Amino acid sequence: MPRETLQPGLKHEISLQTTPDHSARKFFPDLPDVFATPFLGGIMEQACAELVQKHLEPGEQSVGTAMDLKHLAPTPLGMKVTVKAELTKVSGKQLIFRLEAYDEVEKIGEATHYRFIINAEKFNQRVAEKAQKIAD
Repeated sequence: MPRETLQPGLKHEISLQTTPDHSARKFFPDLPDVFATPFLGGIMEQACAELVQKHLEPGEQSVGTAMDLKHLAPTPLGMKVTVKAELTKVSGKQLIFRLEAYDEVEKIGEATHYRFIINAEKFNQRVAEKAQKIAD
């Protein structure tokens, strides 16, 4: 699909069955044993990346550049988490999304996420040049 199809109003939804691997304790042992905020942000980013991917031109990818995330309620491990993403604005290569997340009982999170469409070859070249600076 050409990028012209990437318009505000597009929506995408994904779900994740939480496991002990998604615990906040993976980041620090003295945290509650519940679904961790970094994993919530990760599944939100995944929903947006999946929404965008099929609308990109060959050689393009998208990268996350910012997220304003509010984790509103804890989720016991073992519950399913569902994320709903909506593209709200397209400004050149910048994309802005509104996200909501729910567990099986209630709304657990909301976010605004910013992504940018990149030329994958140029991006990877820049990354390689940066890595080379410490390899020399």
